[in-house]
Amino acid sequence: MAMPATINDWTVDMLDALPNDGQRYEIIDGELFVTPGPAEFHQDIAGELYALLREYLKGHGIGKAMISPADVRRGDRTRNRVQPDVFVVGRTEGKRPEYPYELHELLLAVEVASPSNPRLDYQVKRDLYLRERVGEYWVINPDALNISRWRGHDDPGEVFSKRIAWQPEGMPTAFVLNLAEFFADARS
Repeated sequence: MAMPATINDWTVDMLDALPNDGQRYEIIDGELFVTPGPAEFHQDIAGELYALLREYLKGHGIGKAMISPADVRRGDRTRNRVQPDVFVVGRTEGKRPEYPYELHELLLAVEVASPSNPRLDYQVKRDLYLRERVGEYWVINPDALNISRWRGHDDPGEVFSKRIAWQPEGMPTAFVLNLAEFFADARS
């Protein structure tokens, strides 16, 4: 009995042809990554963080907070498409770059860890984002109620359980997130 051939070199066009089945499809260098649709707490966390970042950035012309689904690509744009849960795209002279965004245009990328495939967020995407010069990368762990942060490819990372701060160049004050309040607000 013949088995269908496995596709080893996915393209964005092939992703676009897939049915909308609630799964999340991303490709990195032609490799397909599939995760189940996000759980409610995942979405609550992403929505809460997006709202806070949006308010923090408003009126400063530094960047714009975004929430997925929103495409970010790199290099060969036909073989690379990811969708960070929440991200901040930098502005140049007050203007956003052309959509879909390039990874190097992100000031901050945030993933809410997927329990089905933590390797994707903590290793694969971390390596990709930092290699492509994303300013800062966070992984929010909804089970441990903490945030891991990396600020460069050689950064070993830090884990925060009380508060985390982020201050992109040009902002007069830091964005400070009290994690106990943040997770409580996301649950309410």
